[in-house]
Amino acid sequence: MQRATILHMFTAAPNLSPFDVNMAVDAGWQHCIPYTGLVTEQIADFTQDAIFSRGPKGVKRTGIFVGGRDIHIANGMLQAARSAMVPPFEVSVFADPSGAFTTAAGMVATVERRFRELTDRSLDGVTALVFGGTGPVGTTCAMLARRAGAKTLVVSHESKRKADEVVAMCAELYGVELAGADGSEDAKIIDLIAGADVVFSAAKAGVQVLDKRHLAAAEQARVLCDVNAVPPEGIAGVGVMDNGEPVGATPRDALGIGALAVGNVKYQTQQTMLQHMLEAERPVYLDYQQAFDVARAKV
Repeated sequence: MQRATILHMFTAAPNLSPFDVNMAVDAGWQHCIPYTGLVTEQIADFTQDAIFSRGPKGVKRTGIFVGGRDIHIANGMLQAARSAMVPPFEVSVFADPSGAFTTAAGMVATVERRFRELTDRSLDGVTALVFGGTGPVGTTCAMLARRAGAKTLVVSHESKRKADEVVAMCAELYGVELAGADGSEDAKIIDLIAGADVVFSAAKAGVQVLDKRHLAAAEQARVLCDVNAVPPEGIAGVGVMDNGEPVGATPRDALGIGALAVGNVKYQTQQTMLQHMLEAERPVYLDYQQAFDVARAKV
């Protein structure tokens, strides 16, 4: 009798996201077991309990998903699980805290495609702003935009110090070079957006970070991406269903990409990665980097 598939779902948060459970079941995992309130130091023991209890054949139908709300903790848990493997007792591990990795991958992949269609250029060397860049989606988005070649600025509505703290952590933990920027005042935002080629907004839901006054200064912006699905829109004029529609408030009629367009790519990306865990001949370890590779193939 073929063994059932089991996905052990680890999180430091007090609860596991129902979204992730639904996605895993729809991807083909038969049993999804949550483990909440974990700390990184527990992951090795939990991982080895999972791998040694099923035998070499059983581990092929076993996986680990890492959720939570902190991307750095989730990455640490993924690495702790990987280090705890004892081949041939080894299973696939996929981290996607709060959907940040797959959402950010969808953002950058869709912007990259629209920018190329519009200019016949990649993002290499362009200037990218990430508003809400100190949050999990924004920070991941900034790192992926940098991977795509953009000179990327993490914008904080609080202070440049807050942005610089995130930039320093990305450099220390991932070796990614970003820059911090102060978006705490209208005049500072206008100065920033005047030199931007692409703009991402991953700010808190229901908060508008760019209004028509700001956009009027976006003299060279070509693509604007907003993942806020709660009114008002995070970027004025970018609707949740937009997927390349012109944003009239900008001098060059930049193209807008809204939350549902990004969400469609995010959904496909996460499902594909969950299915890949089931189908891979050898264990795979999946984070924001692999999510971006998949998202690029989906747009």
